[in-house]
Amino acid sequence: MPSGDALRVGVVGTGVFGRNHVRIYRDLQSDGAQRVQLVGVVDADFARAQAVAGEFGTQAFRSVDELLAADAQAASVAVPTLAHLTVARQLMQNGVDVLIEKPLAATVAEADELIYLAEKHGRIAQTGHLERFNPAVRATLPLLTQPMFFEVHRLSVFSQRSLDVDVILDLMIHDIDIVLTFAKSAVKEVRAVGLPILSAKTDIANVRMEFESGAVANFTASRVSTERVRKLRFFQPRQYVSLDYSRQDVLVLTVDPLAPDQADLDPFDPASVAASALPGITPFKPAIEPQEPLRAELSSFLQGVRQRSTPEVTLEDGRRALAVATQIVEAIAEHSHRVRLPELTRAES
Repeated sequence: MPSGDALRVGVVGTGVFGRNHVRIYRDLQSDGAQRVQLVGVVDADFARAQAVAGEFGTQAFRSVDELLAADAQAASVAVPTLAHLTVARQLMQNGVDVLIEKPLAATVAEADELIYLAEKHGRIAQTGHLERFNPAVRATLPLLTQPMFFEVHRLSVFSQRSLDVDVILDLMIHDIDIVLTFAKSAVKEVRAVGLPILSAKTDIANVRMEFESGAVANFTASRVSTERVRKLRFFQPRQYVSLDYSRQDVLVLTVDPLAPDQADLDPFDPASVAASALPGITPFKPAIEPQEPLRAELSSFLQGVRQRSTPEVTLEDGRRALAVATQIVEAIAEHSHRVRLPELTRAES
C-alpha cells in the first residue's frame, strides 16, 4: 500500500465490544496521522449494524461479502467466539488482515487452523488480548526479574454480554495471557473449581496454576460480583508489585538488600530492635501516561498491517492462552464430577 493511502478498515460484529472497535476506528479516521478510512460494519442483525453505522457515520453491510466488495484491507472480528474461524477464514482468504477478538477461537484445533490460514495467505493476524496494551501492564514489563507468586482478581457485575462462553474464556483469559507473559514458563499443573450461578455456564471460578519454573498463580474470576475489580499482584525476590488494570496504576515495594537481617537482631537489645524494627522498604510508582487500551491495541494492529510486521500479540499467543483456558475448563468439569455437584437443569442460553 502506498504510504499516503488511507488504510480501509471494517468491523464484523457490532455487539457491545464490536461497537467499541467501530468507535475507535472512527476516532482514528479523524486523526490525520493514522491514515484510516472506516468503510463499514457487518452484522447478522442488520438493524443493529445500521444503528451502529448511523451512530459513527459509516456503511452497514449484511455480510462479509459486502465488506469485501467495499475493498476492505483490514478488519476486526468481533463476532461470537463460535464464528471466529468462519469469519476470519473468509477475510484472510480474500486478502484481508485481521484482528480477532479474544478468545481466539472456540477450540485449540480452530486456533491452529487460524494460524495455518494466516501463514498460508500471508496475512497480518493479531489476537485481541486488550490488557497487553494497558499502560500499567506496559509499565510493569521492565520491572520483571523472577516473579514467583501471582494473585489475580477479575470481578464484574452480571450482564447479558458474552454468555456464549464461560467466565474463563470471557474474563479470566485476559489474566491468563498476562501471567503467561510475565512468568515466561510452561504450565505444569492446573487445579480449578467453578460454578454456574446466573447463566448456563461457569460464572465464578478459582484456579491454582503451577509453572515449570516453580512459580505459582492464583486466579479468581467472577461475573456475578457486586463490584468491579481488575487487579494483579506478584512477588519476586525482594520485591512486591501491585497492578490495577482499571486505574492504570502500578505500585512497587522493594526491600533494601543492605537493610539489617531480622534474624541477626538481638530481641533482648532494645536499641537493636528500635534501630531496625523493619527492613528498609522503598515504594516506587513508575510514570504512566493514561491511554485507552483499545485505542493502543487497534493502533498497533494498523501499524503492523502497514509495515507487514509481526503483531505485538500473535495468534500463537492467543492459542497459548486458549490452551491453558481449556485446561482450566476441563479441570473445573473434572472437579464438579468428582465432588458430585448437581447438574444444571436450566436451558442453555
